[in-house]
Amino acid sequence: MLIIGICGASGSGKSTLAKALASRLEKPCVYLKQDSYYKDHPDMTFEERSRINYDEPEIFEHDVLREDLMKLKSGQPITTKEYDYTQHRRCDSDTLIQPADVVLLEGIHVFYDPLVRDLLDFKIYIQVDPDVCLLRRVKRDLRDRGRTIESVYRQYLETVKPMYEKHIRNYVEYADLIVARGGKNARIVDILVHYINSGMIEPK
Repeated sequence: MLIIGICGASGSGKSTLAKALASRLEKPCVYLKQDSYYKDHPDMTFEERSRINYDEPEIFEHDVLREDLMKLKSGQPITTKEYDYTQHRRCDSDTLIQPADVVLLEGIHVFYDPLVRDLLDFKIYIQVDPDVCLLRRVKRDLRDRGRTIESVYRQYLETVKPMYEKHIRNYVEYADLIVARGGKNARIVDILVHYINSGMIEPK
């Protein structure tokens, strides 16, 4: 099994790249989002949950993600993890995800936990100008996550930008490949698809 990690700032195009690769790979593929592994806070009110810093590394269940990757790697299925952005709650299901030849894992802190990082056979960092990321994030959060422009702006200044400066920008040092211009870089997609389909990128 080949596990590929895709990291970068919020709005950099991680999911776009992952979906582009998944749609063109000739091998069975599993696509996992780190966002699905946010910690749940059922005892909090919606207002309390909305004030949580969702951009800091410890907001994720890294141990659960690590266990799921290890299960897939050993040939065992995992249950589906999901997150409801409009309610800030986990909404997991019993639907099974079966092991595959390739696992694509994307998220802002995919390279944070050293134990998760050690399970990644190939690490991709997407490097995009922060202003471009902000514009993409505004469009996505208004369209898909029920946010207001005021809440997006406030979250960007209070948590997104500080966490990018403190953590995310530094993950580039772990990358095997740095991708410019985001997930819509067609030439990079072509190259990666060729390398993965031909077996030129191999498990460690």
